[in-house]
Amino acid sequence: MKIYTTRRRPHRPATIAINGLGKHYPDAPGLAVDGVEIDIAAGEFVCVVGASGCGKSTLLRILAGFEEPTVGTVTVGDEPVTGPGPDRGVVFQDYGLFPWLTVAENIAYGPKQARMTRPDVREVTDRWLETVGLTRVRKSFPHQLSGGMQQRVAIARVLANSPAVLLMDEPFGALDALTRTDMQAELKRIHRETAVTVVFVTHGIDEAVYLADRVVVMAGGAAHGVPGHVREIIDIDLPGERDSTTPEFNAYKRRIDALVHEGTTAAAS
Repeated sequence: MKIYTTRRRPHRPATIAINGLGKHYPDAPGLAVDGVEIDIAAGEFVCVVGASGCGKSTLLRILAGFEEPTVGTVTVGDEPVTGPGPDRGVVFQDYGLFPWLTVAENIAYGPKQARMTRPDVREVTDRWLETVGLTRVRKSFPHQLSGGMQQRVAIARVLANSPAVLLMDEPFGALDALTRTDMQAELKRIHRETAVTVVFVTHGIDEAVYLADRVVVMAGGAAHGVPGHVREIIDIDLPGERDSTTPEFNAYKRRIDALVHEGTTAAAS
């Protein structure tokens, strides 16, 4: 395998500290989320699950710096989050690729904006093309690719910026079941290789148990008349290579599923 030696220093995987977080939207009564407390270790993979409207995406947008909290604090690597930054990369469900750029040009966009040298840009681009298995389609445009391939480009484009934290908002939600399974395995491999800190929002409990070191279960939300909040955080004590057919895997799945439904019922009562 080719050895890459780019001179750009990557961000180290960062801790995340969320303390007393609350968010109020002017056009809505009360707080959308309230009292959120989560500490995430550097290099940890955390999934956030919960019913629609419980504040999962709001939490991720605040972590990304796209929105400001109304109360509480968020720090990444001991630095307060005051807006978007290169230490945090975000991957969305809709890919967000530039349709007028090729696969390679999409991946190279961030390093170019960071004013890396041309050889380093090429080196970083080649490395991530190889990592996500898209070297052969480097000159293709996004519309020429399948959904799974487009999402690989989206992940590679973010990781080419060497973020300390990778934030993912239901990135595999639009993919078919087989492609989604392949992408989950691909993401686990990339996480092993990069050790980047990951916060991954999903509706899929199977997906959360398969991917995560810990699962944050959220409940509540405006539809239930109480703010979104953390109901429980569950450590997933399973090996790295996970089999969804094992009793241990399904025990976690049943436990989380029960918490999600209990949280919805409790919030509505």
